Amino acid sequence: MKTLRYSIFTSLFFFGLLLTSNGQDIVLTQTNESGIYKKGDKINVRLFLHGQINDSVFIKIQKNNLKDVTRQNVKFKGDTLLLFTGTFNEPTSMIFEAATKKETASIGSIVEPGMYKPGSSRPKDFNKFWKQEKKVLRALNMEVKSVPVKVTNSGFSCLDVEINCIGPKPARGYFAKPEKAKARSLPIVLYLHAAGVAGSWCRSEIGNAMRYAKMGKGVICFDLNAHGMVNGQPEEYYKDLEAGELKNYYISGLENRNEVYFRGMYLRLIRTLDFLTKQPEWDRKRILVIGESQGGGQALVAAGIDHRVSAAVAIVPAMCDWGGTLVGRKGGWPQPFDSKSDKEKMSVALPYFDAAHLLKGCRATLVTEIGLIDNTCPATSIFAAINQANGEKITFVVPYREHHMSQPAYKEIWDKSVSQPREAFIKDYLK
Repeated sequence: MKTLRYSIFTSLFFFGLLLTSNGQDIVLTQTNESGIYKKGDKINVRLFLHGQINDSVFIKIQKNNLKDVTRQNVKFKGDTLLLFTGTFNEPTSMIFEAATKKETASIGSIVEPGMYKPGSSRPKDFNKFWKQEKKVLRALNMEVKSVPVKVTNSGFSCLDVEINCIGPKPARGYFAKPEKAKARSLPIVLYLHAAGVAGSWCRSEIGNAMRYAKMGKGVICFDLNAHGMVNGQPEEYYKDLEAGELKNYYISGLENRNEVYFRGMYLRLIRTLDFLTKQPEWDRKRILVIGESQGGGQALVAAGIDHRVSAAVAIVPAMCDWGGTLVGRKGGWPQPFDSKSDKEKMSVALPYFDAAHLLKGCRATLVTEIGLIDNTCPATSIFAAINQANGEKITFVVPYREHHMSQPAYKEIWDKSVSQPREAFIKDYLK
């Protein structure tokens, strides 16, 4: 490792100034600020220090979210340090991290993201399996229970809805729409939730359903919780589920395709879409599914499993390329192959529920955010999944994003370059 002085490129220098003006003393820069490279491209990663730092800097470099290339403390004086220089001739992801006692900064890079493929094989009877699952589901006569809930917006209705389903839980959530919309005039939004059970982010909310229902000229919106939980219950109800029935749900039944937990979750997606498409106000064209993390994974799954879905917004999506673990890179959340279950049996059961296989041939528009330093839902896993789809792809690749946006200095940049354009897409799609 070599210390360099005054060697930072002009464009990167101003990028560093932008971050240091936001209070960041350590800034990592790379040859291509997008973090995306082709085979053979030179990748130079530099550490820029704002002001005098006498403490040693801990350097960590990780390859494919699995292998540590470097872990060492470096002490130097100056303003710039070359952390890494090199090229790759195959698809590769790298995460670079620098930390002092007071601060940590990270960025990521990825080589040839369009070349990633699923790490597991798609079962030969994949389509037959899901065709049969849908057939059995739809043979069950749909029964809908609903209770009106109060909303402050006149002209809109909102219901607490339960829809019977196989799998074994019913689909439950809040369903909102304008009261006097014309037939075939409105799009559908299915809103989905991140992983967990008792957290506020895991539960259906009236506010979510109403937010989208009010967009454009009106929207048919269903805020679906992932687990078929009863809505609006005391805290103790959700905590008991998390500690009991739904404890570690994400690694439940991994060895048998009929028992994999995600089977029920996906069937509830289909059931809810069947309910929504029966609404007379649906325009017969637009179905937008939206989610983050586990919800993002569900959004991709919905787009792949149901051809009626026309667009999906998937933010750092989970459930992608679980088989990546089998070929030397980290698989997507919940990394089932890292569990203690029988790997041979999992190799047979899990591909049926992997978004990387469900998206094969999908023609929906996919709007995806991918964090290049995300160790929960690795970039490689998401690319392996969305590369299987054939529709339009709008992809926000964010070199400074972990699973959560946890580097405050980048917040303003992220708002302008990722969050606002994504929200603009949603509003335009629903207008």
